[in-house]
Amino acid sequence: MPIPTSVSRATRDRYVRNVVEVWESADFDQESRGRNWYRTANQLATMISDGNTAAGAGVIAALSANKRWTENVKLATRAFENGEPSGSFGDALRKAARIMAGEDPELVLPMDSKTGHFYRCILDPTDAEAICIDRHAHDIAVGERYGNRDRGLSSKARYALLADVYKRAAKRINVIPQELQAVTWVVWIERKVSE
Repeated sequence: MPIPTSVSRATRDRYVRNVVEVWESADFDQESRGRNWYRTANQLATMISDGNTAAGAGVIAALSANKRWTENVKLATRAFENGEPSGSFGDALRKAARIMAGEDPELVLPMDSKTGHFYRCILDPTDAEAICIDRHAHDIAVGERYGNRDRGLSSKARYALLADVYKRAAKRINVIPQELQAVTWVVWIERKVSE
């Protein structure tokens, strides 16, 4: 069954409610860690790249596809330590290598997808237009863990639909979308571990 790239207003509203409900279920510690998540990632990007935050954020984003955060950090750190990326698939490695060679991450990464938005969130933790819609953000919105099923996030329309859901939910809560996404991500990941 194809993944919808547009939904009814009622479905969109349900997606927004799902995101808000996960936000509201965060305890104090989860909310604090989520609100600081991209600031911490920004500091990490600066540290692993000897002060070149854009390069650090670009390499982290390039190597992030289908990786747990801890693995993503190890791969990016090792890339800068060794002078070349490893441990991922070819396209991600090529993009990371180009960034490490000095190319602008915005010219290397697909800026209208998860990877580009993830880069922007790490580069500028206050960027209210950068919304990282990964598999977890998708599952939070639709209210279901998809496992290995296709979420349709390679579709620009599907990505835009979910980014709009997070913008609407963030406006309701009065936070920037990337903080909302990070807090809900922390809650969602920790729920999965405890299940």
